[in-house]
Amino acid sequence: MAAASQPVYEPTGIPVIILKEGTSRSAGRDALRANIMAALTIAEMLKTTYGPKGMDKMLVDALGDVTITNDGATILDKMDVQHPAAKMLVQIAKGQDEEAGDGTKTAVIFAGELLKRAEELIDKGLHPTIIVSGYKRALDYAIQVANNIAESVDVESSDADAILRKVALSALTSKAVHGAREHIADLVVKSVRQVAEKRGDKWVVDLDNVQIIKKKGAGLVDSLLVYGVVLDKEVVHPAMPRRVENAKIALLDAPLEVEKPEIDAEIRISDPLQMKRFLEEKENILRDMVEKIAAVGANVVICQKGIDDVAQHYLAKKGIMAVRRVKRSDMEKLERATGGRIVSNIEDLTERDLGECALVEERKVGEDKMVFVEKCKNPRAVSIVLRAGLERLVDEAERSLRDALSAVADIFRLPKVVYGAGAFEIELAKYIRDYANKVGGKEGLAVETFAKALEGVVETLVVNAGLDPVDMLMKLRAEHMKSDGKWAGVDVFTGNIIDSKQLGVVEPLLVKLSALKAGTEAATLILRIDDVIAAARRKEEEKKEEKKKEEEEK
Repeated sequence: MAAASQPVYEPTGIPVIILKEGTSRSAGRDALRANIMAALTIAEMLKTTYGPKGMDKMLVDALGDVTITNDGATILDKMDVQHPAAKMLVQIAKGQDEEAGDGTKTAVIFAGELLKRAEELIDKGLHPTIIVSGYKRALDYAIQVANNIAESVDVESSDADAILRKVALSALTSKAVHGAREHIADLVVKSVRQVAEKRGDKWVVDLDNVQIIKKKGAGLVDSLLVYGVVLDKEVVHPAMPRRVENAKIALLDAPLEVEKPEIDAEIRISDPLQMKRFLEEKENILRDMVEKIAAVGANVVICQKGIDDVAQHYLAKKGIMAVRRVKRSDMEKLERATGGRIVSNIEDLTERDLGECALVEERKVGEDKMVFVEKCKNPRAVSIVLRAGLERLVDEAERSLRDALSAVADIFRLPKVVYGAGAFEIELAKYIRDYANKVGGKEGLAVETFAKALEGVVETLVVNAGLDPVDMLMKLRAEHMKSDGKWAGVDVFTGNIIDSKQLGVVEPLLVKLSALKAGTEAATLILRIDDVIAAARRKEEEKKEEKKKEEEEK
């Protein structure tokens, strides 16, 4: 890397300083190679985690906290990446996670394969612009082919749940949930089915309406789905009921307290009776609040703000259960689950604002008390209580659960599926190879390289299973040339070629398409860079001194 601060000389011989001293610059092939190497380092790091036989990574942060996972999005999120090209790959992978909720590793590995093979083409004399153009043509054709070979799913049909269950099982690849995959998959399908809404011709699934509560203790098979909301709170007063059936729930965004005035004021008291009347008036205000709540028929109060001790006493006397300081997000879920409405002023509370459910009950889960608002009628928000013996295990189980929820939700967004175990990538590569022959020329070489990169993803799957990649890829190609070999894949547990459709390895088309787009976008973005100009890094002492000056000026 050359020092860019060296002077450039005019024809007259006068030196001209272009960039600040300490700035470094690399251009042309050197810049491209450095960027490709940085991106490949990220891809190689994720490769060993890919597939059902992938390994886990142990991530230790600056505070010494340990995370053990094979979730691609989590690994990238926890890594402190410095190189700008590697950062771009990480950002695009995060975008993939936000878009489809899964397929992060596929996107990164595919981008790495595209870059690795692009470097080989550049060494043979192909210009990066031609490669980028070829990759884009190949991607457009791949999307077209993928839509044609994918199978449609009618999410409203009676057999749709069986397909959705297979999608969930395919997404639950983490060893943390291996013993309870069937049970977790059932919870996932029921959850997504419950919160899915049809708007016009399209389905909308907001996974924010699926609440996940993690509690250490018991086992994964003890995890349960609650048709309602679980509050990590306890009932506020010991005299209140712990179980209320046929609950009428008041959702309050107003405190059950006498609010302090916004202006500073003093009350001068010259007589003890005045003090008594003052306290009695405060008590009357709180009693009136409780009377208002009782008058509309509420037997459960869930309050986002505080509840005064006096108000608690009167609520308990009325036999009303109360929970306070509930998060806003949980209040919104309660609205969707119970059909109630959040009220900001108790005076405005009416019977129509009350939510309903069959049961509200305080229970002990592990070491904590929690309030279950459950058995709601057609709730649009549900809760999954996730149990596991170890805290790290329950954390990893949560990551797998979120992947499965996203995968099933993706079927509602785009109701098409393909089949995994490497079958989709090999079938796509077959079509793209034929297309490369039609394109021809130098661009055709780039299109063919795109097909090789797809096979590189399958090769990673095979290598992680301890199988011979050359032998397996030859067998897979041969199977896909047959008329009935469209979904031929590799069983990583037996090492045999199988029909992935019959085996039930089902994946959402949306995830696959997003991974192809994200991987290609990342690769082409890096291939277009031919110059890197980096400013000199400031020393820590300089940063601290500058920060100190800013604070002094304030």
